[in-house]
Amino acid sequence: MRGKHVLMESLVGHGVEYIFGNPGTTESPILDALLDYPQLRYIVALHEGVALGAASHYAQASGQPGVVNVHVAPGLGNALGMLYNALKARSPLLVTAGQQDTRLRLRGPVLGHDLVAMAAPLTKWSVQAERADELAPILRRALKIATDPPAGPVFVALPIDVLEQETDVEPLPPGRLYRAPAPDPDGIRAAAELLLVSRRPAIVAGDDTADAASELAALAERLGAAVWCEGIRMHQVLPSGHPSFRLGLPFDTVAIRRALDGADVVLLVGGPFFEEVWHAPGSPLPPDARAIHVESSPERLAHNLPVHVGLVGHPRAALGALRAAVEEGAAPAFREAAGRRNDALRSLKAQDVEAQRARAARRWEHAPISIPRFMAELEAALPPDAIVVDESITAGLDLARTVQFERPGAYVGARGGGIGQALPGALGVKLAHRERPVVAVSGDGSAMYSIQALWTAAHHDLAVVFVILNNREYRILKHNMDTYRQRFGAKPDRGYPHMDLVAPDLGFVDLARGLGVEGARVTTPGDLRPALDAALGARRPFLLDVAIEGRA
Repeated sequence: MRGKHVLMESLVGHGVEYIFGNPGTTESPILDALLDYPQLRYIVALHEGVALGAASHYAQASGQPGVVNVHVAPGLGNALGMLYNALKARSPLLVTAGQQDTRLRLRGPVLGHDLVAMAAPLTKWSVQAERADELAPILRRALKIATDPPAGPVFVALPIDVLEQETDVEPLPPGRLYRAPAPDPDGIRAAAELLLVSRRPAIVAGDDTADAASELAALAERLGAAVWCEGIRMHQVLPSGHPSFRLGLPFDTVAIRRALDGADVVLLVGGPFFEEVWHAPGSPLPPDARAIHVESSPERLAHNLPVHVGLVGHPRAALGALRAAVEEGAAPAFREAAGRRNDALRSLKAQDVEAQRARAARRWEHAPISIPRFMAELEAALPPDAIVVDESITAGLDLARTVQFERPGAYVGARGGGIGQALPGALGVKLAHRERPVVAVSGDGSAMYSIQALWTAAHHDLAVVFVILNNREYRILKHNMDTYRQRFGAKPDRGYPHMDLVAPDLGFVDLARGLGVEGARVTTPGDLRPALDAALGARRPFLLDVAIEGRA
């Protein structure tokens, strides 16, 4: 076999369906070999960041490794921002790049650079295949490392001459790897003992609990515990309407501590905890609160915070075991107290729902369209099985308070904080769930980082509704400028330089049409719901440019 065939057979053997990429000359062997492997579909992007962002979200939505192919040093460089986001999201990715002929290594070829060194800081493993004999073991190991907990991207450089070399080292099957460790029974007992003496337990659930929602809900109900998620998240950890669910935590230790105020035991499950924007002294946990941390890998256990009990185990198994231990050990007085806490959480949830309705009603007829009204109209228009790919940023709190995510996988966020993820991410989510409606919600500034994704949607006929929340500004930067001025004693009430997207205004409908996607602009509140219905009913790529209120 030639090296390029080892690559293709390895991908097929690992169940890969899609290669996301933007090709170049050194990828010629790959493109040529694809003609012989129709079961591998190449998803063409016009920018490497779009390809990588789509692959990362595909991996998150499908549970399968995403595969990306980019072109030498500039192409890999273009993808590094999205590679950072994929690392933070713990997306299992195999990122490949064509490399120049190894015989040119000492001559400084066009577009040549050390690709392994470029990718290494943002990957779990970075390597170049030097001979075709290495391809099979490298690819098997790379896909294993990418999916080992905590999952994450790996990088393999593929020199053009290595892909054309012959080898008798055949592709290696992945095998059936069972890697979800059962939690230590002693650790379960120790954690349950802490929880059973708590007067106000709280839970903070990370993205790794996404497939453990029923176990998380059951434990929260047994404890009468509020459940928070991280401020920037990839997945919905509990159904939106569950009484225990309290939305996302803020971004500095003082604000996090205030949100968790009164908690005496905090159970942290499946995340690094915590990501901050602004420095504040002290611990994010309330004074004297004792922490329990459950992680799927030892390297992240108690990494950022000291804990009283640390458990390595798959979150679903650990949460199920903790629920059983709490049920077995709970005294009648604890059960009664948990019931009262659950009643209080139900009341608080009802108050929150009513407050958001009132917030929307106060600004229902505002023009430009108010964010609370947009979210209420979106919630009413979405089909029950829809998936929202969210990069609404400053509108995110209204989205979380309004749109009800009750079905598994109904919400996919943008981890890492690097913007431009929603448009390409929606492509990957749609490929993972072709039968479900997919709506990408993006700010206008974020959309311009990856607007080329619209062409890929049109080219591959991916029926995504792209909603651009257009306030003609980098609204998040204005909010952060206010915070900066307050924290560092700068003069308040000054302007916001270089944060407005005007002169000229961005014409998203024209941009969409130029990239092969139909679009419409909505400026009047009464036109919003019909426009959403039309976009969702189009069953083809469609963009809505929605004029929304500015900084508030």
